Amino acid sequence: MKITDIRVRKIENGGKMKAVVSITIDEEFVVHDIKIIEGEKGLFIAMPSRKTSDGEFKDVAHPIKSSTREELQRIILERYEKELLAPPSEA
Repeated sequence: MKITDIRVRKIENGGKMKAVVSITIDEEFVVHDIKIIEGEKGLFIAMPSRKTSDGEFKDVAHPIKSSTREELQRIILERYEKELLAPPSEA
């Protein structure tokens, strides 16, 4: 599996949620709505989720292996940090 594109949408004044990310895998599959959250131990990613009828949130897509999640988180957070250092783009 290779992440071939990452799109970061920073959230200003979003509280603990810092950005929403979309990734493209192998130029063939896209996962939207991965959130970058600031927690007590630093930044982490939260996979896209849906609220169930009992009020719990369940991931709708997620890595099966913890090593894959760690690698995905590393790649996404590196891109986020790079975006923070980039000058604002003119729209």
